[in-house]
Amino acid sequence: MTEAAAAHPSPATTFDALELSEDVRKAITDMGYSTPTPVQAAVLDPIRRGKSIVVQARTGTGKTAAFGLPIIDSLIRKGQPELQALILVPTRELALQVAGELEKLGKYRGTKIAAVYGGASMERQVAELAGGAQIVVGTPGRVLDHLRRGTMAPKSIRIFVLDEADEMLSMGFAKELNAIIELLPKERQGLYFSATIAPDIERLANRHLRDPEYVTLSSDQIGALEISHYVYVLRGGLDRREALAKIIEVEDPESAVVFCNTRDETERLAEFLKRRGYDADWLNGDLEQRERERVMSKTREGKLRFLVATDVAARGIDISHLTHVINADFPENPESYVHRTGRTGRAGRTGTAISLVGPREVGSLYLLRLTYKIRPFEKDLPSAGDLKTREEADLVQFFVDA
Repeated sequence: MTEAAAAHPSPATTFDALELSEDVRKAITDMGYSTPTPVQAAVLDPIRRGKSIVVQARTGTGKTAAFGLPIIDSLIRKGQPELQALILVPTRELALQVAGELEKLGKYRGTKIAAVYGGASMERQVAELAGGAQIVVGTPGRVLDHLRRGTMAPKSIRIFVLDEADEMLSMGFAKELNAIIELLPKERQGLYFSATIAPDIERLANRHLRDPEYVTLSSDQIGALEISHYVYVLRGGLDRREALAKIIEVEDPESAVVFCNTRDETERLAEFLKRRGYDADWLNGDLEQRERERVMSKTREGKLRFLVATDVAARGIDISHLTHVINADFPENPESYVHRTGRTGRAGRTGTAISLVGPREVGSLYLLRLTYKIRPFEKDLPSAGDLKTREEADLVQFFVDA
């Protein structure tokens, strides 16, 4: 194992400082990018040199372009209409998101990209693969299905990317990942991106990558430490949803993901918030693909104030404008808390994490303090006076804005 020379590389001033083709440079300009992020500046050269790397970087730090730029710019052979790069992601939403960004990066080079994931037409995906897809972005289950059916030919794959590697392992995809890797050519370049470099990530890298270089940038844990944390302790059998309504009234979050521990509660809580007049919707594994995409589109466009979701449904989601993460149910383990709250306060913005903690969840809060040294500030539930003050402030603001 080799370490990157700099744990926190300085970003290049502009993309002009990076050696990129005119086609890719033009695409970057179209996308409105001017300055590479630290992860983009750090990994471009080793990827182009054919190095296998393991990168620790938070979601939302420009990881897609970090591996997409060198792959499209110099690793994909334009005249070779067959699969050359395979990118695995944990969720359908992320597969569509990554494929969409790669299409924008490769539009002037004619790079063919296909997204394959469960819950969508197998026939359409087979046609795209047969039509000369050079890059495939997919979820583990559907990719393995294509490989086993023979509808995806692995023989020409030279680049293998694991995006959100820790998320995939925590979601139980280890068996599928290993099965996919065993079907790939032995001589290949591996690019693993993860918010945390846990021992299972290192084992996976050491088993399947040749002399990988480790690049350490910001992790979700670092991100969680940089935002404000608050807890409201529920006492006296107070109804959790009613308590949340009071907290929202006083805290007045601009946009938030509200986490629940069960699928059923996401639906019940979203409906509760709607009845209270809030713009809210839910996201969990029971939602049909078309509805999932509708909800996510509203969220990304800033048209949905509260997205109520489970951990699994929210994995891989990058919402840049998110101001709050609210744990309506306190997470069952410290790692989940870090992943949840690491979704806010990105790209230099401030962020706030708010948690409701009942008597049975105090132990989980204590474990969080021991494990990650995160000590949320305890606040009292809003009183009737606090709520009246909030109403008066809203009324004043209404007349100011009128």
